[in-house]
Amino acid sequence: MIEVRELTKRYGIKYAVENVSFSVGEGEVLGLLGPNGAGKSTIMNIITGYLSATDGTVTIGGYDILEHPAKAKSQIGYLPEQPPLYLDMTVEEYLHFCFRLKKLKGNKKQHIAEVCEKVGIEDVFGRKIGNLSRGYRQRVGLAQALLGSPPILILDEPTVGLDPRQITDIRNLIRELGKQHTVILSSHILSELQAICPRVAVIHQGHIIADGSPHTLAHSMAGGNRLYARIDGPKEPVRRMLEQIAGVEKVEELGPREGAFEWAIYPKEGVDVRRPLFFGLSRNRWPLLSLQDNEMSLEEIFLALTAQAEEQARQQALNEQASEEEDGDASEEDVEQEEELP
Repeated sequence: MIEVRELTKRYGIKYAVENVSFSVGEGEVLGLLGPNGAGKSTIMNIITGYLSATDGTVTIGGYDILEHPAKAKSQIGYLPEQPPLYLDMTVEEYLHFCFRLKKLKGNKKQHIAEVCEKVGIEDVFGRKIGNLSRGYRQRVGLAQALLGSPPILILDEPTVGLDPRQITDIRNLIRELGKQHTVILSSHILSELQAICPRVAVIHQGHIIADGSPHTLAHSMAGGNRLYARIDGPKEPVRRMLEQIAGVEKVEELGPREGAFEWAIYPKEGVDVRRPLFFGLSRNRWPLLSLQDNEMSLEEIFLALTAQAEEQARQQALNEQASEEEDGDASEEDVEQEEELP
């Protein structure tokens, strides 16, 4: 549905986005994760045609956003960080205005009623937008994006400024919309993307530094699959039982803790050993006090990835500086040799 290739946006000598590439398939929900200023909104504004790129291409449903802007934009419903609302209009007036603005066809009244039901704003349909809470305004903005039933939804920081109840409501709504639409959602709130998005692209200083499911990213960052088990049982018999479980490659004792022993269990790639572990302990009547994997949270992944990116950038800067100093030294030697010639 969406193809972004080598996208670059430059303001003077500063790069807001540099050489970004990714694709989003039909029915996929992609989260763009990054701090404020990372380039998330710039990418979304270029995808929707609001900004032009310095370089690169964006294709929406087979249409280039620059060469066929009307056809590409007709497939997109866009909710920017600040919803484009007219506060002196009622919800009804605003949605009727947006329907005409988008040049939509069909039964206007019925379509608007269906969209209002979907986002839960039927009870404020006749009220002025300026008198609504922030959460309801966000829902009205989302209703505007859904007019025309676009196959693609672009949502930029959709829960910013909302209270915890409103955030939960909007998250649930987006999760439901993700079953019927291709969605790109940006946020700097890690728990939000972890709750909604099966796939996350981590953006740092205008670059995508990681792309995959939270589970895949956690697995790769943690350096392999393992389980940590605290078992109340005799050490050596427990070790032998763990080592005999099919699919276990290695068992490592981590030491006593709270009257039991802590173990690190290393399964083979793709093998789930939790069930045989449970039944083996049950047969021997050894209580399993805790069991957890080494999967990192999205917050830990983000911090680790950005730290890696910053270290790589620092090393690159040092290498470039060293190279420039070497070139400078070489130039000075050439000058000295020229001066020594008779």
